[in-house]
Amino acid sequence: MAGFRNGRGRDNRPPQQQRPQQAPYGYNAAPPPNPQQQWQQPPQGQSYGQSYGQQGQHGQQPYGEPEYFGEPYGGQQHQQHAAAANNPGHTQMFSVDDPYGQAGPAPAPVPTGPRLPWKALLSGIVLRPADTFLQMRDHAVWGPALIVTFLYGLLAIFGFDKAREEAINATLSTAIPYVLMTALGFVLGGLILGAVTHTLARQLGGDGAWQPTIGLSMLIMSITDAPRLVFALFLGGENGLVQVLGWATWLAAGALFTVMVSRSHDLPWPKALGASAIQLVALLSLIKLGML
Repeated sequence: MAGFRNGRGRDNRPPQQQRPQQAPYGYNAAPPPNPQQQWQQPPQGQSYGQSYGQQGQHGQQPYGEPEYFGEPYGGQQHQQHAAAANNPGHTQMFSVDDPYGQAGPAPAPVPTGPRLPWKALLSGIVLRPADTFLQMRDHAVWGPALIVTFLYGLLAIFGFDKAREEAINATLSTAIPYVLMTALGFVLGGLILGAVTHTLARQLGGDGAWQPTIGLSMLIMSITDAPRLVFALFLGGENGLVQVLGWATWLAAGALFTVMVSRSHDLPWPKALGASAIQLVALLSLIKLGML
């Protein structure tokens, strides 16, 4: 009984002190509860918002607001910087990144290559058409186009039987203007057909320039018909071999027109062929089949 009176048999260890509860991260530890402590009221005649702003201007922590990383919200330095940034002459500068590239008007297209000399241009149309048309898509070719088409027109009249007989039987003073007018007619017809091809290409979504398109189309028209014209000068336009060559060179012209429009206007080959359709039909009916 005495042992129980003296506390024997019980745990004689001193009671463990209660550890204070740790405050959440970023908040100051809460003081021990005091029943006499009340929520601090703002001075008489002021609201909570007015008292909050006054304490922020003096660098003091507002009522009930936590401190973040040791700097009170609404400190004096922050207030001075915000006030000075919006004053006239102190406007803050900022930039917006353009995810689609440089803003403003698009730069002018850079030529895909240097201008080819006339010999390299004429041989490139036959041997390397795709690379030649791509390299010359931004360069005008008026000189070679007009000269080659005019020379082709001078000889084209002798590729048709009826026109050749009229030119040979006529006097020299009559034959020369007749031949010159025919050559000028071929030049004018090449310009019109090239303009039609360019207009159709642009309507189908092309982006090429009109000068290279018209000039290259005139060169294609003249160069592709040269084999038929050479045989027609000796055999006549109604000869069977000449007719076969006319169909073969017409197909070659269609392929070259398609490649040229495709490279010059960035179009797929079906649209490029459609843009060249009117010019191909005109060449077939007027020149290849001897219906001039």
